Order: sequence, then structure tokens, then C-alpha cells
Amino acid sequence: MEILEAYDLTGSYRAAAELAGCDHHTVARYVALRATGGSPVEREHRARPIDEYLPKIEELVVRSNGRVRADVVHKRITAMGFTGGERTTRRTVAQVKARLRAGQRRVFRPWIPEPGLWLQWDWGHGPKIGGRQTQLWCAWLAWSRFRVVIPVMDKTLPTVVSCLDTTLRRIGGIPTYALTDNEKTVSVDHIAQIAVRNPDIVEVGRHYGLTIRTCMPADPQTKGGSEATVRIAKADLVPTEANLLGEYRTFGELETACREFSDAVNDRPHRETRRRPVEALAEERTRLHPLTKTPFTIAFGTTRRVNWDATVSVEGVRYSVPHQLIDTRVWVRFQGDELIITATGDDGPTEVARHARSTPGNPSIKDEHYPPRTDHHGERAPRATSSEEAAFLALGDGAAAWLTEAAAAGTRRIRPKMAEAVTLAKLHPAAEVDRALGIAAIAGRFADNDLIRILTHNLGRDTSEPSRAGEDHSLQPGTSAWSNFGLPTQTTIPDDESETH
Repeated sequence: MEILEAYDLTGSYRAAAELAGCDHHTVARYVALRATGGSPVEREHRARPIDEYLPKIEELVVRSNGRVRADVVHKRITAMGFTGGERTTRRTVAQVKARLRAGQRRVFRPWIPEPGLWLQWDWGHGPKIGGRQTQLWCAWLAWSRFRVVIPVMDKTLPTVVSCLDTTLRRIGGIPTYALTDNEKTVSVDHIAQIAVRNPDIVEVGRHYGLTIRTCMPADPQTKGGSEATVRIAKADLVPTEANLLGEYRTFGELETACREFSDAVNDRPHRETRRRPVEALAEERTRLHPLTKTPFTIAFGTTRRVNWDATVSVEGVRYSVPHQLIDTRVWVRFQGDELIITATGDDGPTEVARHARSTPGNPSIKDEHYPPRTDHHGERAPRATSSEEAAFLALGDGAAAWLTEAAAAGTRRIRPKMAEAVTLAKLHPAAEVDRALGIAAIAGRFADNDLIRILTHNLGRDTSEPSRAGEDHSLQPGTSAWSNFGLPTQTTIPDDESETH
């Protein structure tokens, strides 16, 4: 620009060259370039030795779709006679790849979603629980940015239907379209790049009045919202070194964490809309279709009625279910070597139990399906039926243990001994009497006056452990008296008698 400014000032090549400090031929070249409308900063291409091999480089780059390495290209053209350096080859290969990418670059038109139209879902790997991999169903309502994350154990069609129904009930309506990947549960084949839809998922869409679409293969840009939901959910829910989360002990803990995560992300303003998704969802619900009253249950298997003992019978084998489902209907299906039991509620279908396949005569019963028992090993805990019994059992756990053990041992006169314990509790601290009863139950001492002896012995002493006889002392009498048994006795004769004899 200084050269052109000097030429405009002087109108002479040589005078402008003296002012700009360059050769007058340089001034003439820039003036001629400006006159033709060219860019003064554009460098003139000079012939290079590698130009002879440029067609071959372009062929290699196009054949590899821009993935060939520059060192591989350099070896190929060196064998053809190229004598230049590898740096020149790398520079040329980079230029050819840039031109190829520019010619193949996809141009995206910004997608502006409409309310009530699009729901997207995708899958992500969840944390391992008990050594088993879980999956995260991540759904995203496009306009309101409302997210739903549900943990599951597999990605089968019944699980997809269950998660879809639960998602629709959480958002409170049905959109027009649902977009997802081309998995076998949705697309069974591709013909001429046209996805052939799974007939079962088509029936699901008809049940809900929902059109299920799939994205283009290997093209995550068509459903970026659900991809972002998967990324955020995995970052906040899967234990890693970045978030320092602890391991989940049970599947219920993971379900609670996913529900809390969904509530948290839906209650904070979205970066793009500057609105909370729960507020936008309330507005979008007016554009959603009404929910169907009954979920799509055909994919969940066959129905079974839960018996009074919280079990269902499948192929002659009893399997337990949560006791809250007694006298209701559930759906059962086998998946490999597992039996999956599904129930429906206000929030949609939910997997309530999962058992390993068993055989007739070997029922599969899980303790967590039943309420906790107050007794121990099936024994009935003492319950007072009179004021005297209530006064005795009010002493504490030791009294209950004494009564249980004394009854099992067939002890006589139990009621008078109970009354004696209540009387002792009025003369001594009740805690001490209860402790003495507990010790008597452990030691099996139920005779008369055993309780008062133990109480007297233990008053003011630490009796966390019962007293037991040691091996260094025995109550067996000694045998020293028998040492001389059977030996002749020696008689002492007085001196006067010996002299007489």
C-alpha cells in the first residue's frame, strides 16, 4: 500500500521506488496488478518441481476420501522420480485436502423447531451396578428443551415401549413426530438408503398416534438435542474421575439420581432460549395431543395375576414380585435366561422384578419383595396379653429373650418368676434387672433364685460379656486323700507298755 500511495503521489515508477525503498520494476508490477483488478497481496504462483506430480497427489487424496497420510504420498511420488523434500509434499497434500473438504462440505440450515412437533431419544451407557452394565434412555422435547432420563437394564423393544410411554406421561402429551437412531428395534433394514421400519414399532406409533422417524446413518447432526442430553447425563450420572461420583449400590439409587438430574436440568434456564424448560413445557403442552389412557402392553408379554403370597406362576415356577402388587395383573416375558415382570401405574409401565429362569419345584423368591419381619428365624416375638405380661416385657429386650428361652426349655413356674422380676425392678434399676434377665437367657439359668443371684453378682459391674468358668480352675475335689488308701497303718506303742510286754 505504501508503494501504491507513493506512485499516486509522484506519478513516476522511479520516484515512487525511491520513496518506498524498492525497485522501480516492483512498483510497475503492483500498479499493473491494481489496474487489472487483482489483489496486491496475492502472491504470484511460481512453477515448482512438485507441480508435475500434482495430478497423482490429487488422485491419491480423492481415492482415500482425504484420509491418506502425507508420508505415504511422499513415498509414492519419490518412487516416481520426485526429488524434493517431505516438507514440500506435506504442504501440497494439505492444500489438496483443503480443496477436497471445501468441495464436499455440507451446508446446514438452522433448524427452528415448532412447539408440539418433535421428540427425540437416544441411548447412552450408564454406570455398572453389581458388575452389570446399565443403559440410559435420554429423551428431549425439541421446542421446550425438556429432558427425561430413565435408567434401564437393556435396549429391547419392550424396554423401548416402556420408556417411550413413561416419557410421554412425564411431558403430559404426545407430539407429532419422534426421531431416533436406526437400531434394530426401530429399523430392520436399509434399501437404497431408505430405512425399513420395524413392524412392531409401527404398531406402537399407531397406538399413541405418533409418527416415528429415524435420522440419516452416521449423521448425528440430525438429532443433536438428544446427543447433547446423552453427553450431559453421562457427565453427571456415570462415576468418573472428573465428577468423583461414588458407585451405585442398587438400581433404585440410580433411578433416584436420574430423576433428580432431570428435575435439576429442567428447572434451570436453557443457554439458548433463556427460559426454564418446565415453563416452556407448560406452554408446549397446549400443542401436544392427548395421552392414551392405556399403555401399549402387547410387547410386555403375557398377563399374570399376582397371588396372595406376592408371587406369579410362569411355566409351573413361582416368582416373587413386590408385595404392593398383590391381587393385580402384571406382564411377564422371558428374555434369554431371565424373566422380566412389568407392571403399569400412573407413571406408565415399569419393570418391577427380574429373575433368573428357574425350574419347577425351585421357586425364585427375593427378600426385598416382602416387608421386613419383626421376628427372628420365623419365631414369634412375645406380645403381652395381660397387664402382668406387659409389665414384665416393659423391662426390655432381656426380658423378652428370657421368656423366649425359658419357654423353649420347658421351665416350670414361669409366671411367678416373671412377677419376681417385676418386683426386683422396683427395688433395683430396671436396666440392671433387664440385663440380668438377658444373661440368664444366654446362660440358660431359669431355676428359682437364679435371677436374684445374677442380679446381686452383677450390680455395679461391667457385664457386657457373661462370666464363664476358665480352664485354669475346676470345682472337682482333689484326690490327695486317696493317696494312702490300702497301705498298712503304723501303731505307736507307749514306752511303759513296751516294757511290760
